[in-house]
Amino acid sequence: MKKMCALLLAAAMTIGMFAGCGKKEEKPADAKGTETQSGETKAASEDNSQVPDEITIGFVASMSGENAQAGQYKKDAWAVIQKELEATDGCITIMGKQVKVNVEFVDTDSKADVTANAYSKCINDLNAVAIVGPDESSLTLAGAPLAQEAGIPVISTFATNEKVTQIGDYIFRACYIDPFQGQVAANYAYNELGAKTAAVLYSNADAYATGLMESFKENFEALGGEVVAVETYAGSDVKDFNAQLSNINAKTPDLLWLPNQASEIPLQIQQADAMGITATMMGPDSWDVTTVPETAGAEALEGSYYISCFSAESDNEVAQAWVKEFEEVNGYKPAAHATLAYEALKIVINGLENLTSFSEEELRDNIAATDLDLPSGRVTFDEGGNPNKAAVIMKYEDGVGHYVTSVQP
Repeated sequence: MKKMCALLLAAAMTIGMFAGCGKKEEKPADAKGTETQSGETKAASEDNSQVPDEITIGFVASMSGENAQAGQYKKDAWAVIQKELEATDGCITIMGKQVKVNVEFVDTDSKADVTANAYSKCINDLNAVAIVGPDESSLTLAGAPLAQEAGIPVISTFATNEKVTQIGDYIFRACYIDPFQGQVAANYAYNELGAKTAAVLYSNADAYATGLMESFKENFEALGGEVVAVETYAGSDVKDFNAQLSNINAKTPDLLWLPNQASEIPLQIQQADAMGITATMMGPDSWDVTTVPETAGAEALEGSYYISCFSAESDNEVAQAWVKEFEEVNGYKPAAHATLAYEALKIVINGLENLTSFSEEELRDNIAATDLDLPSGRVTFDEGGNPNKAAVIMKYEDGVGHYVTSVQP
């Protein structure tokens, strides 16, 4: 409550400085709203004197550094929501009041210490009502404890390490968790691709890669497969993987699992291809960025698979409407990074629109009670702050990832 009270005080001191919001057409209450006899939602019937004229959502993302492309996807997702809010002059309805929504992007520089500072800025300088991001598990683990301590709801966009939401009850994520992703990869490799042996090359300095290595290995071996080689390296500064790949090549595995960051994947694929490794390559959702095929090269990547949260080729009506809208605004089709950024923001906005008291506690509870049809599917949360959602299997053909199948949790 204290941060929202500070926001209210700041808004009161600056009243009159900002343009007002346009009148928003009334619409039926959504899954969380309850109607009064007058037809208003319960939230609209409450005293809204505590609600400020505008609010800020902090978006912590890698706008520079090794994962900068993913940061641009976040801005492009927000551009779509801005387009959706044009009819109401950028406003949403909170407790019956039109409130301007600002999203402030704060750069992590793809570094843990900078991420902690970014979270601190959102909490103490921006008085953010909620924080979205970042993608990376290691960065989220560095920043999210600050938000938990301050009582500010967080939705990480792509942090799949299961420890993220274990930080506390204010921490959520828009993606599935590593144990599920690793299970999906292992099952598909063993049962559909016929891989009976596998090798892994991963960064032991990265929580994301480590979690995915462990999950894949555990599930692949449980199915009867054999992991014949596990090779490591210490972080994104490493550029030469030939020693590790040579050890892997000597074991002639059926499958090579590369659960690493997008900035590290292209060199690994190129060096594996140059060495003549014939194993089918597979990776997690970090592969779902255009820099992977652009840098690795279509030929080296041909026939490899990856797991993701979303495919623009989905025949889901909500997904196709999102793809069309995103492409109209940004000029290209969205992949998982932009989609999860959009979904995280929509979840926060939905939570704000269903407040009956202007407090972080109720916003947290509203997020936990989310039940929305979003581009990746119907989204609800389990008790641990993790969404119940499917994964998709994608295959690279001619440098483009194509939809293969969906796997339900």
